[in-house]
Amino acid sequence: MSRPTKLFETYKLGPITLANRLVMAPLTRNRAAPGSFVPSPLAADYYGQRASAGLLVTEASQISQQGQGYQDTPGIYSKDQVAGWRKVTDRVHERGGRIFIQLWHVGRISHTALQAGGAAPVAPSAIRAKGKTFVNGTFADVSEPRALELSEIPGIIDDFKRATRNALEAGFDGVEIHGANGYLLDQFAKDGANKRTDAYGGSIENRARLMLEVSKAVATEAGADRTGIRISPVTPANDVADSNPQPLFDHIVDGLSALKLVYLHVVEGATGGPRDFAPFDYASLRKRFSGAYIANNGYDFDLATKVLEAGNADLIAFGKPFISNPDLVERLKRGVALNEWDKNTFYGGGATGYTDYPTLEAAEAAQ
Repeated sequence: MSRPTKLFETYKLGPITLANRLVMAPLTRNRAAPGSFVPSPLAADYYGQRASAGLLVTEASQISQQGQGYQDTPGIYSKDQVAGWRKVTDRVHERGGRIFIQLWHVGRISHTALQAGGAAPVAPSAIRAKGKTFVNGTFADVSEPRALELSEIPGIIDDFKRATRNALEAGFDGVEIHGANGYLLDQFAKDGANKRTDAYGGSIENRARLMLEVSKAVATEAGADRTGIRISPVTPANDVADSNPQPLFDHIVDGLSALKLVYLHVVEGATGGPRDFAPFDYASLRKRFSGAYIANNGYDFDLATKVLEAGNADLIAFGKPFISNPDLVERLKRGVALNEWDKNTFYGGGATGYTDYPTLEAAEAAQ
């Protein structure tokens, strides 16, 4: 019997209707084909198994080779990648699901081994992050980046536009811009990573500029009603920080709301860590944004229900529980135990820990 909660109500997200208010958060799995970075054939099974979520957001997918930061992550910049993603969207749609792709440029969180000709990764400023990336089968320190020239920034925006066109060709219902977790757009926004003195550095308005310009360009391609964005105001992920995040993100969200993006996906607290990592007024973002608010980080059934009932979010993103529970929606409805995930199979590999987690139906049939 289904438990009473707004979590399982339908929700109108722009032109599409979601079957429930659960969002599968983007989850990097490092299983694309080496070299071509085409989603593997298993990806269609993986996303298809989870199509009962109201909305699936794919793993982050680089908009260019320059935008890649980790081994075997999928791209959305080549014809073969588009064809690979089309198999995924077809499977999800066959099962009644809705799916957005997350568009990604990692900026300085990369390694020369992943860059064309062994070039340095790019960043707002030539400041090396304290952090690791996964490359050549092992964890390695990220490489020293170089600062983007002012003349190169329009090319970054064009790469986001091209990736958006590719995403629509691949059959996605929409796109999510990755503006979170210490990657390129977040690096430009936060003063710990951005020491520029030109039009993209210094003031809040200047540091927010690239995120807002990318958002406008993507929304122009996809339609604002099919464009979402993910932000993480206070996360320390990938060695990023801002000295005063509240006015920065209030300004950013004002700009995003003016563009009429369909949703704002907010990592509340430290990504994958404490929700109370640093003081921040998320309600301010909720009030400022005209579209749907997706709350993310550490949510379970009880917290999701509480937040939805209070009107503090419209949709709730679940991450790791979706890895090990392809039928998470059904399990939460029935209030039954969830499968435990295996951290050892999160990144890389094949079907094990990817498409072989049992559904309730399969588990009951085996008894």
